[in-house]
Amino acid sequence: MKKRIFLVALTFITLIMVVFASHTQGLNYSNKMDELYVFGDSLSDIGNGFKNAEKIYPPSPPYFRGRYSNGPVWVEYLSSNLGLSHQQINNFAYGGATTLNTTVNGIPGVLAQVYSFTKAHQKVNNKALYILWAGANDYLSGATDSATSISNLSNAIQSLVTAGAKNILIANLPDLGKLPATRNSPYSNSLSAVTIAHNLGLAKSLNFLNQNLDNDAQIIELDVNLLYREAITEPAKFGFTNVTSACVNNVAICKNADEFLFWDDIHPTTAAHRILGEAALKELKIAH
Repeated sequence: MKKRIFLVALTFITLIMVVFASHTQGLNYSNKMDELYVFGDSLSDIGNGFKNAEKIYPPSPPYFRGRYSNGPVWVEYLSSNLGLSHQQINNFAYGGATTLNTTVNGIPGVLAQVYSFTKAHQKVNNKALYILWAGANDYLSGATDSATSISNLSNAIQSLVTAGAKNILIANLPDLGKLPATRNSPYSNSLSAVTIAHNLGLAKSLNFLNQNLDNDAQIIELDVNLLYREAITEPAKFGFTNVTSACVNNVAICKNADEFLFWDDIHPTTAAHRILGEAALKELKIAH
């Protein structure tokens, strides 16, 4: 009799565990975050810059459907992993964008992108995920003081939080002195130095904002710099065989693009973008 009662109890507990596991598996991030809003430059652009350039640049092919890569970019991999449809993605990123609150040749800076959005939407969806990634074009075009770029990104975040954003993901910068376009240039060391300054300033700014903004708002940093460094020092870990040169150039296109970190002299391959998207999802899981 006791054995029978034990078996019944064990079956009941097992059933509860199965139901609980099924329920928790259903509570994924697509339920928590029902939209994605993206502000940035070519690293997050899914065709805005291409349209602005009258579909001439980046040339497609070999570039993928207006992306600055040979396939989808990281925010697309992230949105797919979050279970979001194309209709749930709102992408304002432009190839060539700086962090500034200006529009040059039809290209709005990231602060301009955000201000335009929050002006049109004074109350935003607080269940959405808001992504910002910019700064590289500031420094690649000659800026040497990171303070302005950090201030612009900080103001963009504050504008989103004021409008009601609760989930914000912002990426730091890879070493701009170690890109195929810059690694052998006279500016390599100075670009590496300003990258360090930018990332340190960004981390300090995000820490301040997390402590002083709405307690319900969460600002999460994606450490892209660390991912690039790991890929360059341990390429096999990521499936790469070439982490220093570009897959595509004026002469030819490599045959094994998925083994390259860089698609062109500046931008990563879609294989690298996939890794970034997976890393972003991991950060969201840790934060929530």
